[in-house]
Amino acid sequence: MGTKLDEQEKKLYRQTDEVLHYLWDPIGVRGIAQARDEYYSYLPHVFTMVLNDSKPEEIAEYLIRTEEDSMGLSPDREKAIDIAQTLLGIREAIIEDGF
Repeated sequence: MGTKLDEQEKKLYRQTDEVLHYLWDPIGVRGIAQARDEYYSYLPHVFTMVLNDSKPEEIAEYLIRTEEDSMGLSPDREKAIDIAQTLLGIREAIIEDGF
C-alpha cells in the first residue's frame, strides 16, 4: 500500500479480512486455524476497492473473477454481491460514521 493507515483504516482492513475469511470463504476453510491466511493475497486489492468506495458490482466482479481464474471455481454471483454490500456497509460504519 505504501502509506500508513489511520486507525479507522486499520479497523476497516481488519474487518475486510474477517469478511473475506469467514463470510466469502469460497474454498471452505473458515474453520481451519492453519488456513487463516488463505485469502491474504486478495485482501489488499479488496481493501483498496472498499476504501475507495467502489461500486458493489465492481467489488463483486473482482471476487467472481478471483474465484473463477485463481481458484477454478464456479462463483455464486448473489453471494459476491452480498459480500460487496456487507463490506461497503462496514466501510460506511467505520469511515463515514466514525466507529
